[in-house]
Amino acid sequence: MAGGWLLSGVVVAGSIVYSVELKDAAKTLFGIRTPSPSVSVAQAPRSTGSTTVELKAGAQGHYFAPVEVNGRLIDVMVDTGATMVALTHEDARRAGLHLRASDFTQIVQTANGAARYAPVMLDKVSIGNITVRDVAAAVAEPGRLHMTLLGMSFLGRLQRVDMRPGLMTLKD
Repeated sequence: MAGGWLLSGVVVAGSIVYSVELKDAAKTLFGIRTPSPSVSVAQAPRSTGSTTVELKAGAQGHYFAPVEVNGRLIDVMVDTGATMVALTHEDARRAGLHLRASDFTQIVQTANGAARYAPVMLDKVSIGNITVRDVAAAVAEPGRLHMTLLGMSFLGRLQRVDMRPGLMTLKD
């Protein structure tokens, strides 16, 4: 019960702080607006050192990159406003997670109402030369999420996440 209240508090605080970003992400995720065709979702991150990765912003200011999840390459949107890594149902299957309807036990409030998700633990998530093990994640019900999000359950485990106009730098 206390964990649920804590999670609710984090979600509310994050919603206030990141309201503009969340609105844009929700529009993208629920198909209200899709990334511009000029955005290259599969743009490879640039490794600048053994554990530093730089990402360039897409045409609409979002950061997209290929990320390895449990050994499988998945295109993601890097989202500092997302509490955790959130996988589409399809990307979860690609990463070797095979879920049943009964696994979707948690509820989250989205811009389009309540949605169920399945809490999971990812063995390994890598972007460029940065790898984090045992990453908490959520898998959306089929059709509820249109792009996987690389959220704070991954980003918060890094030493640094810097954003400058058009450039995000990740350091482990």
